[in-house]
Amino acid sequence: MGYFSRTRNVLTPSIAALAMSFALPAWATNFTQAPILGERVSAGELPPVEERLPENPLVFETVESIGEYGGTLRRAILGGGDQHNIVRVIGHENLVRWSVDWTEIKPNIAESWDVSEDATTFTFHLREGMRWSDGEPFTADDIMFWYEVFMDERLTPSKHAIYVGPEGPVKVSKIDDYTVEFKFDEPNGLFIPNLAYGFGYYPVNYPKHYLSQFHADYNPDGIQALIDAEPAADDWVSLFMLKAGAMHTPAFWQNPDRPTLHPWKLKNAYGSSDRLVAERNPYFWKVDAEGQQLPYFDRITWDQVEDPETILLKAFNGEIDYMNRHLGRPANRAVLTDNAERGKYHFFDTNDLPSNGAILMLNLNNPDPVKNEVVNNKDFRVGLSYAVNRQEIIDLIYLGSGRPAQTAPQPVSPLYNEKMAKQFTEYDPDKANEYLDKVLPEKDDEGFRLGPDGERFSLVFMVADVFGAQFPDVMELVSIYAADVGLDIQIRMSDRSRLQELASSAQHDAYIWNCAGGQSDAYTSPECYLPFGSAVYWAPEWARWGVDHNTGIEPPENIKALFDQYDLVKSAPDADTRKAEMEKLLEMSADAFLTIGLVQSDPAFGVARNNVRNVPDPLPISGQLWYPSPYVSQMYYEGGKELP
Repeated sequence: MGYFSRTRNVLTPSIAALAMSFALPAWATNFTQAPILGERVSAGELPPVEERLPENPLVFETVESIGEYGGTLRRAILGGGDQHNIVRVIGHENLVRWSVDWTEIKPNIAESWDVSEDATTFTFHLREGMRWSDGEPFTADDIMFWYEVFMDERLTPSKHAIYVGPEGPVKVSKIDDYTVEFKFDEPNGLFIPNLAYGFGYYPVNYPKHYLSQFHADYNPDGIQALIDAEPAADDWVSLFMLKAGAMHTPAFWQNPDRPTLHPWKLKNAYGSSDRLVAERNPYFWKVDAEGQQLPYFDRITWDQVEDPETILLKAFNGEIDYMNRHLGRPANRAVLTDNAERGKYHFFDTNDLPSNGAILMLNLNNPDPVKNEVVNNKDFRVGLSYAVNRQEIIDLIYLGSGRPAQTAPQPVSPLYNEKMAKQFTEYDPDKANEYLDKVLPEKDDEGFRLGPDGERFSLVFMVADVFGAQFPDVMELVSIYAADVGLDIQIRMSDRSRLQELASSAQHDAYIWNCAGGQSDAYTSPECYLPFGSAVYWAPEWARWGVDHNTGIEPPENIKALFDQYDLVKSAPDADTRKAEMEKLLEMSADAFLTIGLVQSDPAFGVARNNVRNVPDPLPISGQLWYPSPYVSQMYYEGGKELP
């Protein structure tokens, strides 16, 4: 079965011995629920579980065992921009999803879907009776409300590229209360895979009954009172963005009143206290193979801490139940091993194979014309690449884990391109000087290169210390290597949210980050191979132009050619043709040499308390899917005994 069709109620294999159908099983009239919800039903606070579930709840696969209800899954979170810590655990309910073994795309919020023969029209059939976390119905009207927000230039001036084709934005229509149609003017063979990824969440996270109160067109008489009550809002647009922010931004998680379709709902706002709490959604629409409404854990908590080292200490003390973010760096493996008995945890591996784990991303849309001229010269980027001693970075910072590489698909990927991965990766100061002399031949009295304006040429790298990537340490070494060939690189520390705010507006020189696209996710997450998507911080203005030619900055011809080639990838009629077109795209991207990759890391790891069950090992991760999707944390549970 390919991406382009879906038959209703098919038998779908899981990675466990258990196989199940999306038709209702025999226990359909005998659902069970968590005891904490049963108490609320008895008290008259909630309707019975049968009335809270849709007519056809999704039956989720079981990897290890059927779970037990109750308990709290404990984690930790950093302040300021660590919202993906929440997203990746509870924010992964899209219209469709990948199967646990990554072999097919399966129903999720959409019970089924149909695709036209020319791959331009996608019709989704929603689950009748599904409800938001506050009990209000979820229907096609909610998706249409998102579409209205999406098409409103005041609210969505920059549209995410997966919802825009060569001829313009997707057209969304309501067929009936539980059927919606997405239509493109040109074939879009990657639309369904894109919807199964992280940014496919947009259409199903805008509850109209709640968010419309913050929209002036829906609430003309009452909107001013709401603006006046919100100190951070200047007008109704800013109010709406505060209350209806995108899920990958802090705003989404700073509004605990917003109804959700996720398995847990926030009780308090991210950043409002030292502990963030999410409690089970009584209207969650998935069940296990025995008819138990998911999730198993009653709640998830995140203790807000100052730095990753504090998270490490919490793991040692047995205060972390499940986590790989901020912990899974190679430098931590030995000390975590030494404290495993004390903390009562074990390790699990993650198949986290991005295109590169540490990438020097020069802003090719720099507002400074002198800097922009220099960094857009490929010889400059090649020279800087030759200047970096990647193996020393690997040995000193990553304890020998990883290999020198550019930004490219990993060797295990069917799209592996050896030229792309290995070009300009040798540590060769002589070659570095040779290339840099072509661009910046003059130096000052201290040996630093002068720009075309006669002033010392300096680049400021924005750096955030996040998820154990050790970017500050890497950049300290990079600045030393650069100085050896006459380049002045300055480092400016920032939290993640501030960094991304500056980068998305192109108000920066450069920054260091990682990038998806290391496996087959290169098809749907190509943001480091061409300026496609909402996270192209190395060329945000080109990315905006790619979505709407009336915005952003028109790129040079070789970048336009990348957009044209990606259109061929998306419109390919079959998998073999799609692969061939993608390989051409990667060759063209390699020739353009847009970013400077440093290290392709070995798979990372995480820790789980010994009594936490249903934790996949290895944990499947690819691209922008919010892992632990597609096998999600709603299936985790606390067993009665610790694992040996």
